[in-house]
Amino acid sequence: MTLAQTRTTPDTHTVDDFTAPFAARAVVWAGPGKGLSIEDVVLDPPGPGEVAVRMLASGVCHSDLHILDDDWELPSPLVMGHEGAGVVVAVGSGVGRHPQDPRVGDHVVLAWTAPCGRCARCAGGDGHLCATPVGGDHRTSPDQVRVRRADGTPLGIHCGIGTMATYQVVAAEAAVRVDPRLPATQASLVGCAITTGVGAALWTARVEAGDEVVVIGLGGVGLSAVMGAALAGASRVIGVDREQSKLDLALQVGATHGVLATDDALTTAAVRELCDDGPDHVIEAIGLPSTIELATRLVRPGGTTTLVGLTRTGATAALDTYRFVFSGSRIVASNYGSAVPSTAFPRLVRHAIEGQLPIDAIVSQEIALDDVEAAFDAMRRREGARQVIVFD
Repeated sequence: MTLAQTRTTPDTHTVDDFTAPFAARAVVWAGPGKGLSIEDVVLDPPGPGEVAVRMLASGVCHSDLHILDDDWELPSPLVMGHEGAGVVVAVGSGVGRHPQDPRVGDHVVLAWTAPCGRCARCAGGDGHLCATPVGGDHRTSPDQVRVRRADGTPLGIHCGIGTMATYQVVAAEAAVRVDPRLPATQASLVGCAITTGVGAALWTARVEAGDEVVVIGLGGVGLSAVMGAALAGASRVIGVDREQSKLDLALQVGATHGVLATDDALTTAAVRELCDDGPDHVIEAIGLPSTIELATRLVRPGGTTTLVGLTRTGATAALDTYRFVFSGSRIVASNYGSAVPSTAFPRLVRHAIEGQLPIDAIVSQEIALDDVEAAFDAMRRREGARQVIVFD
C-alpha cells in the first residue's frame, strides 16, 4: 500500500493527495483492558457518499471515558472520539447532488448519528432515533472500513466518526455544514455536549418561559442543559453538583442558583426552598442510578424528569411506583437532545455566534493529541468541564 505524500509534525499531517491512501495520527482504543495508544494510521480515499475531513478540534467526552473504563461493550479496535469539527478536504462520488451535501472547503461538525433520511422514524422527524443510521456499527463492517494500522489491521471508528484523529473519512450525512465564524474549538462541542444538553432542555423536556428547572450534574452536557433552559426563558435554573467550581461555572452560563450536593436530604431541602412544590423539570445529566432516583423525587407533581446521562451497561434505578403514579409526573429519555443534526447543528452554531450560547465558558482547556490520557485522568478527578483536542 502506497501512502500519499505527507509532511508530518507531532500533531498534524498535511496531505497533498486524497485520491490515494493517506496518513494520519489517531487515538486508538485496543479493546477492554488494553487501553489507548496514539498511532500512525492509513486512511482510504473517500468512497461513494463519503467525505474526507481534516479535523480541527475534538472534545474529550465522558462517553469516551465509559469506553476506556470498560463500562460499555463495543467492538474493537476503534479510533476514539465522537465530538468534533473540521474542514472537508475531499468528497467521494455522488456527494454534491443535493443542496445539503458538504463540499470541499466547508466547515463541518460531525454527527455521531447520521440519519438515513428514509426510514419511518426519519420521515416522522425523529432522525435521532433512525432505525438504520449510516455508520451505526462504528463502521466496522468490511465494506465500511476506511482506516487501518500500518500493518493493514482494520480499525473501526467510534460512532461512525472517530474524531480523535488528524483526518477522518465519514459518511457525507455525518458531516453537517456550519457557519465558519464559530471557532472550531467551540463548534466541536456542538457535535455532542451542546446538542445533547441544550436539546434536552429545548426539544425533549420542552422547557417553556417561566418554568423552574433543576439540572443535576454539571459536566459538559449538564452545563449545556443549563444553557438550554436559560435560552428557553426559564425563571429559575438551578444547578446541582458536588463541586463548587462547577456551580460557579453554571452561574456563568445561565443558572440562577446553585446547590452544592452533599447528601440527598440536604439537596432536596435546598431545592424545595427555591421551588416550594418542586421544579417543573429535573434534567439528570450524570447517569448514576442514585441521581436518577433523586431526580424523580425532586420534580413537582405533574412535572417532567428528563434522563440524559448514560449509565454503565445493565445499570438499573429504583422507582417508588405508587408515589410516582399518583404524582402524575413523567419520565422521558433524551437521546442526542431529540435533535436532527442537519438542522440542529446550524441553529445551535448560530445561537452561539449571536451570543445566546456561551460555549467558550465550558472549554476548560485546549490540549494536543498527545495529552489525551491526561485529559481522561482529569475527568476521573472531576476537574474542569470540557477539554478539547486542537489539531491545527
